[in-house]
Amino acid sequence: MPLIALWSLGNAALLIAAYLLGSIPTGYILGRWLKGIDIRDHGSGSTGATNVLRVVGKGPGATVLAVDMLKGAAAIALTQLVYQPSSSFLTWAPSTVDPTQWFPWIAVLAGLAAVLGHSKSVWLKFSGGKSVATGLGLLLALNWQVGLSAFGIFAVVLALSRTVSLSSILSVSSVPLLMVALHQPLAYVLLGLVGGSYVVIRHRSNIQRLWAGTEPRLGQQRADRDLNPDV
Repeated sequence: MPLIALWSLGNAALLIAAYLLGSIPTGYILGRWLKGIDIRDHGSGSTGATNVLRVVGKGPGATVLAVDMLKGAAAIALTQLVYQPSSSFLTWAPSTVDPTQWFPWIAVLAGLAAVLGHSKSVWLKFSGGKSVATGLGLLLALNWQVGLSAFGIFAVVLALSRTVSLSSILSVSSVPLLMVALHQPLAYVLLGLVGGSYVVIRHRSNIQRLWAGTEPRLGQQRADRDLNPDV
């Protein structure tokens, strides 16, 4: 098989693996295990940490948050492992290909694949969460300064507003600016734009409720499925 074909298949396999990492339905698994419920039938219907916190409890919610962050970080770590200088995978690269130039782009695609996997899990008929925690995990793995800054914005807005959706939206919206400010590669800036836009779109129903003044705040308990923002 020609090297270019091997190289292309290897990168495709990497992206599929990143998607499958992201698609692990942590919230769904804990809901089934701890309460025997399908978390998608309760609260907001999301498998994210906030909905698990409300429906199952603080410990499970924190666990889902941590694992979902690890999923994003693991997708980047896998890319770094495959692209390290000693990797045998790099021997598949055609002579016209510079792996160091490819790495930022493949890392970004792997991160986006994990985000997509979290929100559109193949194990849950392509449903899931809103990808904020998974996105934070991949940001921390790509550039910890950007990740911590985005988390800081999330924490400050949450402390002031007690509204997870508003905190999430403002946090992800800041990522492209943070990438530019810290002189990150173009691929990372585009990740912030594309990934941030995707997360905002996933919050479109929350935006409507924010505009209407009906978005619930952290600590409120509601039973209907169409309400609360989830990480």
